[in-house]
Amino acid sequence: MKAMILAAGRGERLRPLTDRTPKPLLRAGGRALIEHTIAALVRAGFRELVVNHAWLGGAIEDALGDGARYGARIAYSPEPEGALETGGGIAQALPLLGDPFLVVNGDIWTDYPFERLAHARPRGLAHLVLVDNPAHHPGGDFGLEQGAVRVDGAARLTFAGIGVYRAALLAGRRAERFPLAPLLREAAARGQVSGEHYPGRWLDVGTPERLRRLDALLARAPG
Repeated sequence: MKAMILAAGRGERLRPLTDRTPKPLLRAGGRALIEHTIAALVRAGFRELVVNHAWLGGAIEDALGDGARYGARIAYSPEPEGALETGGGIAQALPLLGDPFLVVNGDIWTDYPFERLAHARPRGLAHLVLVDNPAHHPGGDFGLEQGAVRVDGAARLTFAGIGVYRAALLAGRRAERFPLAPLLREAAARGQVSGEHYPGRWLDVGTPERLRRLDALLARAPG
């Protein structure tokens, strides 16, 4: 299975850090955020990677190259200025991806064991990883009942930005600017989205304070 890392965001909440450095290349624990994700994916057996980019995208390609030094092969999906949001970005990259495929947000850090998803084949259109609600997002995104993702009627958890998708989720959608979340909610309402709750470590690195928190966490990590 191929994996896509979403790396096209402008990182407005991280400014001024992202004025000259694309968000995926901000550093924590001595390496770029996206390098942590690449390393975790490669350890789990994902070696065919796709990375989309927009803001300062050339810097991302220069930093990562073809992926060989990480034990991976990286293909790039450049987007126009302003990017295509999550849905549009994935739709544009579909020719580079198989079916199904894994997508990981480029602005998260987690110790989630991606090998769980290496051979996942959703019976519906998607399989999502959900985590406990962080302080900055107490309302959560989806409910989870007996492995099925719900839009209502269950205690809500936060979408981790990790999912396995079928290409059919984006059937008929063009490579234009649109978010993925409405498609996931529509599919979940039809009973076509499965999910799991991961109680381990996960952080949305969306602000300078959270970036500093991750840097401190990784500094304390053994090895």
